[in-house]
Amino acid sequence: MKRRLILILAAVMAFSFQGTAASDSDKAVRNKEKRKITLFANPDRKTLLRQRDSLMEANQLLHMQIDSLYMINESLSLEGVTTDGADSINPGFIEMTGLDQFAATDTVPVSVDSLLSLWYQRRNLNLMELEPSDIDTLVMTSDIPDSVYLERLKRMNSFISVPYNSIIRNHIIYYTQKMPEKMERILGLSTYYLPIFEEIFDKYDLPLELTAMAVIESALNAKAVSRARAKGMWQFMYSTAKRYGLTINSYVDERFDPVASADAAARYLRDSYLIFEDWNLAIASYNCGAGNVNKAIRRAGGSKEFWEVYPYLPRETRGYVPSFFAALYAMKYYKEHNLTPDYIPMPPHTDTLRINKMLHFEQIAHFTGASIEELRTHNPQFLHDIIPGTEREYILQLPYQYTNSFIDHEDEIYAWKDSVYFSPAAMKKIQQGVSSGSTRIVHRVKSGETLSHIALRYGVSVKNIQRWNGIGTRIRVGQRLAIYTNGSGPASSSSGGSVKTTESGGYVIYTVRSGDNLWDISRKFSGVSVNDLMKLNNLTKNSKIYPGKKLRIKKAE
Repeated sequence: MKRRLILILAAVMAFSFQGTAASDSDKAVRNKEKRKITLFANPDRKTLLRQRDSLMEANQLLHMQIDSLYMINESLSLEGVTTDGADSINPGFIEMTGLDQFAATDTVPVSVDSLLSLWYQRRNLNLMELEPSDIDTLVMTSDIPDSVYLERLKRMNSFISVPYNSIIRNHIIYYTQKMPEKMERILGLSTYYLPIFEEIFDKYDLPLELTAMAVIESALNAKAVSRARAKGMWQFMYSTAKRYGLTINSYVDERFDPVASADAAARYLRDSYLIFEDWNLAIASYNCGAGNVNKAIRRAGGSKEFWEVYPYLPRETRGYVPSFFAALYAMKYYKEHNLTPDYIPMPPHTDTLRINKMLHFEQIAHFTGASIEELRTHNPQFLHDIIPGTEREYILQLPYQYTNSFIDHEDEIYAWKDSVYFSPAAMKKIQQGVSSGSTRIVHRVKSGETLSHIALRYGVSVKNIQRWNGIGTRIRVGQRLAIYTNGSGPASSSSGGSVKTTESGGYVIYTVRSGDNLWDISRKFSGVSVNDLMKLNNLTKNSKIYPGKKLRIKKAE
């Protein structure tokens, strides 16, 4: 373990201060590295602060690597059974690193082999969650006078009119001066993703400035998952995603597909504009829904002037539109604020291949040399590394350097170990909701915890915790709950939850499980009340039931 951690530390340092390839296209990157060396030789205070932040980030990444090792070790050696001395493995890189703003992902298994994968997962944040809650009323200072901000905004020539007031000013200062490292990462990612989004938005004749919304939604992280379970770079909730035609099933969640979700976002914004005839209100509706915007309009006396409607919008939405304008400004004038886009290890071009057969990422990797993490990064919508091409035709995004190998070996790729990857047992496991990358842990309930608290901590739903453990709404201190950290787990039985029953003498015999109570048990069976259970099993109000006890249940007629 010690040797492995040393190797990880070396990899982290190499990643944090990595060199670049010797091609002509990388000259700008090499020059940037040379400037860094010069600055290290004669550091000023700002440079020292940046060096400190870089070291802190490297340290955070190391902590996440260590955390990943603990999770993998636990799942392999103990299969999720914790000892009395430990509550559970840290589930989401939150408490150990102190990065409370990062929500736990629920589909990508943790990998210690890919620094790019971990780098990408760490960007899982909503920038608005980082802003001070009172940013609208704060008096934020800047060396830049209002006249300069006004002139710059005027020169943007945005199709969407960009206002200027103290609220917009505060958001601009925050984006350009209070979080430079985050903006530099976003700027690096934007060079890859925004041209893709602009092409899609242009198809619908929408203002290209709207593509900046993905910045404030997810910081351009395709695997982002919010506390409310909105997913993907464009943060779609389940019902809205289905309404706009995104596929969500056991194998695929197109909310994680940057291209498909951007297309759905463009159509949503087009529909919102047709309703409100104002881009500011359309943008606001993307955050809180058309219904809430309509309520705010009514409370504003029917006005559709955004700044008159503004006080009546939900608090988070009030900051959403100013954040959008601040992101637009930051991406236009980052050089004036001494911001430099990070170098992001993304390929300059990917090819799109149409897949109409079952295909596993490991089949592709074996013949092309592409890593599994590269395939996941560019195809995040495939939840189990499987493209279910027999269901319908899907698009595989493949970095261009691997395309020829794929075409040359296409028949071999599809045939290689297909009986293993697509065996009835393997497919049934996925259809039941058990991911090959899921990590099972056991959480011991502490005093004061509720199912909602536990679900939020691990980034899963209350319903899934109940399903995995065959329980109702009540939990007790010390109770052990199985948690699957990617949101998947064993499917429940048809009788609701993991109910173990037999039949005897015309009755269903139910075996009491840890955490059960009569109310929860009655809800597992149609037409059965608590009184029925008490009468049939000679129980009183003071009777206690224990794990392993057999209860008779009347059969449903």
